[in-house]
Amino acid sequence: VQLQASGGGLVQAGGSLRLSCAVSGAIFSHNVMGWYRQAPGKQREMVAISTLGDFTNYAASVKGRFTISRDNAESTLYLQMNSLKPEDTAMYFCAKGVFMYKGNWLYDVKGQGTLVTVSS
Repeated sequence: VQLQASGGGLVQAGGSLRLSCAVSGAIFSHNVMGWYRQAPGKQREMVAISTLGDFTNYAASVKGRFTISRDNAESTLYLQMNSLKPEDTAMYFCAKGVFMYKGNWLYDVKGQGTLVTVSS
C-alpha cells in the first residue's frame, strides 16, 4: 500500500492550499481516510476524517476552514485548506484504515508527508 501526498508549500496567512493524496495497493473506496499533521515539537493530531458514507469529522481548530473530500474513482483524497494561519504550519500526511479507539483517531497505514508553511 502506498499513500503519496502532495500540494504542500509556502503560503501567506489567509491564503489557501489544496493537498492531494494518491492511494495505490488498496481498495480506496473501502477505507476510512484521514489527514493528520505534526508540527515541530508537538504531538501528531487528526485534522480531518472521511468515512465510507461521506461522513466527515474535523479538528476544532480547522472546522469551517478546511474541507476533506475524496474521489473514489481516482483513489485520491483531498484537503482544501482556506484562511490558513501560521499555527497551521506542519507536516501533513494522509492515512488509511482510520478508526476510533479510546477517544483517539488511529490509523492502519500512513504515507509520507507534505510540508505546509504559513507565514505571518
